[in-house]
Order: sequence, then structure tokens, then C-alpha cells
Amino acid sequence: MNLFWKRLFRTLESTAKTEAYYQSLIEAHKRYHVVAKSKELEEYKRLFEIVKSSKFKEQKKIWVNRKYRDTQEYRDMRSYKRYAGSAHLRFYYENLENEALKEFLDFKKTNNYKKLGIPSEVKKSPDLKRLKKYEKSAAYKNYTRFHNSYVVQEFERLKVKIATEEFQKSNAFWENSRRWETTEEYAVEHRYFALADSADIQFYLNTDPKQFSQLDILHQTFRDTFDGKTLDTASWESRFYYPKEVLKPIHSFANEKQANTGGNNLSVQDSCLRIETRQEKHSAIAWDATKGFTQKEFNYTSDIVHGRNAVYQKTGLFRAKIRFEGTKPTQAFCLKGDGKTPHINICLCNGKSIEVGVFWKSRNETKYVSRKITGIKPSEYYIYTLIWTSRQLVWYINNLEVFRTSEGVPSEPVYPQFSAFIPENRKGGAGCLKVDWIEVYSKNK
Repeated sequence: MNLFWKRLFRTLESTAKTEAYYQSLIEAHKRYHVVAKSKELEEYKRLFEIVKSSKFKEQKKIWVNRKYRDTQEYRDMRSYKRYAGSAHLRFYYENLENEALKEFLDFKKTNNYKKLGIPSEVKKSPDLKRLKKYEKSAAYKNYTRFHNSYVVQEFERLKVKIATEEFQKSNAFWENSRRWETTEEYAVEHRYFALADSADIQFYLNTDPKQFSQLDILHQTFRDTFDGKTLDTASWESRFYYPKEVLKPIHSFANEKQANTGGNNLSVQDSCLRIETRQEKHSAIAWDATKGFTQKEFNYTSDIVHGRNAVYQKTGLFRAKIRFEGTKPTQAFCLKGDGKTPHINICLCNGKSIEVGVFWKSRNETKYVSRKITGIKPSEYYIYTLIWTSRQLVWYINNLEVFRTSEGVPSEPVYPQFSAFIPENRKGGAGCLKVDWIEVYSKNK
């Protein structure tokens, strides 16, 4: 598979862009779920149901659009003021305290009141003349006009009504052209808008959770950014891993040109794990399939490091940011089981090309399915990823899928391993495998 044109036309994203996308996606995923569980979002959803309800909208419409002159409060106040401003009605209330009226009303209760209707009787009595004159007065006529009248009853009713605290509040509310802003509903809506405009709620509403589908089913089980001065020996060991203790776990192979030094060619510099392959003579233990362990003189040195103590799992996502300097050594990031298989090459660099693939055992036969990737520069950093499900293995370089297979899917746990070696059929030379970081995720249960 040649990625030259995909790289040229940017179908294959740059490593920086891919790494930034991964990081932003992880941060967005974390933020999304923090907001999803927040009290602010819970409040927003509750207020959303209130503010968007037809009842709320109708009530707001009434309070905002109704004119004061269309309210009962306005009509009551207008009627009250009209009555209160009437000169005749004011004269009525003033006359109620008049002594002449009181005297006449008391007189009406007596039997002598009938004499006012007899002119001869009136002529004989100065008191009757005076009372008769008052009966014909404007003051008494005003009294008889308004006493127990609808006008007085309505005025008294309105006077009592508008004096109540309830009416005063209601009238002040409707009289206020900005009455909406004084309501509890306005405060509810204002809070709703404040929440809706908040950065977190806007982020949540505008984020499609489908983009987190893979992250939702995964959780990080291991990450190393090699920020220390030395390798974390609790996670990594610079030797081969064997399920049972062997006599010489630090060794090389007789059919390779380099001696593994057990950590002398490993270093952590500038937040980067380095495995250097050097051209130098070194006497070391080598494993020969027919002779067993022998002492051998090598012209090159290199190293191997495994993370069996840090990661040992089935399925998940494995990825690392790696560059391969030097075209002579074979340098690899692989996943290994406790035996010779399974063995998954997440990325194996043979000079100028990358190979991905899986070894597995089938009926006592070791099988290997793989793909060679060309068209990129392994000496530059790329993010190499393997997604392993129960049904298939899928490889990526940066954002681009480069291979998938349903063959050889392991059924047992594996651990990560980095190594650099020189096969005996290849010309030797120096090189350096650099690992900026490694991440491992497993599927949520």
C-alpha cells in the first residue's frame, strides 16, 4: 500500500494534526461528560421545558402585549377618579356632616313630619317653615339624589377595592410598561438564557456525541509520555519476557547482528524513549536454536524493552507516536503474548517501508498475514494505531486505515514491546527508534 498520493493530497493527515485531533477529542469527551452530569445542565433542561411550554409563552404574551387601558385595574381606577372628581358627589359627602341635614333626617322620623305637607301648619310654625325651606334646598335635593344610589354604592365599592394591597400591587404591575421584567417568569427566562449562553451549555448543545462512540466504550489503561529522566522500571524491563524464569533473560539471537545490552542502549531524553543501535563490538550471550546459549562476538549493539508489568490485556486500542531513524536496523512496536504467538506488529520498519501484520498459530503451523506500507518517511513521527476487537484487527497510520483482517485475532492477552535488531541477511548500520508516547485503552465492561 503506497501512501504517497494520500500524503500528497492530505488524505493522510499530518501527525501534528492527528495528534491535536486526538487530544482535542479526548478533552472534548471529558468536558462533554462533565457537563452532562452538571447541575447547570440539569437546571437548563428543567427551565427549557418551562420556558418553551405553550402555557409560559401565552402568559408572557399577555404580560408583554396587553395595554394598561385594556385591564380591569385601569377601568376601576378611571371610574374611581371620575366619581372622586364629581362636584355633585363631593357635595354629597360634604353635606352628610351638615347639622341641618342631620336635624331634618331626625325630624323625618317623627310624627310631625306629616305637617310639612300641610301649608296651614307650616305657616303657623317658624320651625316648620325653616325645615320646609331646607327640604326644598339644593343640599337636600343632592342628598336625595345620591343617598343609596348606584353611584354612591359603586364609589364606595371602588374606594375599598383600590385601597387594598392586592389592588395596589396589581394596578402598579399593569401600569408599568416594563411589567414583564418584574415577574418571576422573567427571572426564570433570564436564568434560562444565561445558562443557554454559557460556554459549557453551548459546547454541550453543539457537540455531536456520536464522535465519542469509540471513547465511550474505552477507558485508558496505560499511558507513558516518558517525561522522567529515566525509564519507569515499574512498567518497563529491558529484556525479553518469559512466563517462567530462564537462566539468561538478557540475550540476543545467533541469527542477528546486534547484541542486546539489557538497557545500556536505552535512554529517556527530551520526553522521548530512545533505543539506539550502534556500530560497536560487544561480546554477549546469544541463543542458537541448535546449540542453545553461546557466547558470541557482535559488531553492533541494541536493545529491547517490554511493558508486561504495565499492560497485559485482550482487545482494546494501542497506539504510539514513533519515528525510526536509520535504514539498516529493523525497528518495531509490537504486541506479544506469553509464547511465540500471538505476535502483532503494530509497526515494523524495514528501512524505508512499514509493515503491519499478525502472527498466529493454527494447527501447529505459524501463519502470518501482513501489509507493507510505502510512501511515507518513517524517519518522521507518525502515530501508529491498532484497534483490536473480538472479530478483527484494524491498523491506522495517523488518521488513515491501512489494513484490517479477521484472521489471527488473538484470544489471549498481550503486552507492548519495542525493539531494534539487525537480521543476519541485512547489512548492518546505526539507527534510533524514538517513542514520544504510548497509550493503551481497554473496552469498558
